[in-house]
Amino acid sequence: MIGEDPLDLGGQVALVTGAGQSVGREIALTLARHNAGGVAVNDYVLERATAVAAEIEAMGVRAVPVAFDVGDIAAVRAGFATAAETFGKPVSLLVNNAGNAGPNAQIGLSPEFWQTDPGEWDRYFRTNTFGVMNCCHAAVPGMIEAGKGRIVTIVSDAGRVGEPRLAAYSAAKAGASGFVRALAKETGRYGITSNAIALSAILPQMDPAKEQEFEQSEHGKRQVSRYVIRRFGRPTDVAGMALYLCSDAASFITGQTIPVDGGYAFAV
Repeated sequence: MIGEDPLDLGGQVALVTGAGQSVGREIALTLARHNAGGVAVNDYVLERATAVAAEIEAMGVRAVPVAFDVGDIAAVRAGFATAAETFGKPVSLLVNNAGNAGPNAQIGLSPEFWQTDPGEWDRYFRTNTFGVMNCCHAAVPGMIEAGKGRIVTIVSDAGRVGEPRLAAYSAAKAGASGFVRALAKETGRYGITSNAIALSAILPQMDPAKEQEFEQSEHGKRQVSRYVIRRFGRPTDVAGMALYLCSDAASFITGQTIPVDGGYAFAV
């Protein structure tokens, strides 16, 4: 590389939610590689957060595990306080990655909406909408004090175009996208940007043989045929965009939802 790293994060403190595995882990590692001054690694499971924090420390970058449920505002505030105390300054890079069907469940197809149990809806909104709002509520005052901040929220194409039998999840992700835009308008005057990254299917981390086996299966081939770029997304695809939006290179971008989806959906 000639010259300085255009994506250098300048020693800012980052907090990544849901960073104990997959996309969140890759984002946390990528921010560390580009000169984050410290990374607070959140996960609902302490052991996962601790393992990723250890990976970052091994790179020579300070890290701290902060285990909390993003749906619990008191726990969120305590986690951000721990990060600020550990690194000596508040979080100015926030990546809201925690999502799916909540901390204890994996997303799967629901019955048709009118056949769903209303008691099931809360777990989608608690993590995907209110969890994002909770973390931003905790982070923004410190960003305002610093005069600078980056908020990146991972959403889904389900919230952009709607997905059948995922109505509650689609609604929760759409809610987060709307919140991202409103927050951008409120915080821009303070040097804070707020953007979202919309994902399609991202393969979890697995050994290459299992990945190839899945991609060559009938189910895998049928699913990937819906993408213009004929492969599934990988955590590194998402981490690159998250890094860009956290950097000064993206300082004039805010209130946007940017698809990283292999051309799955072209709708706004």
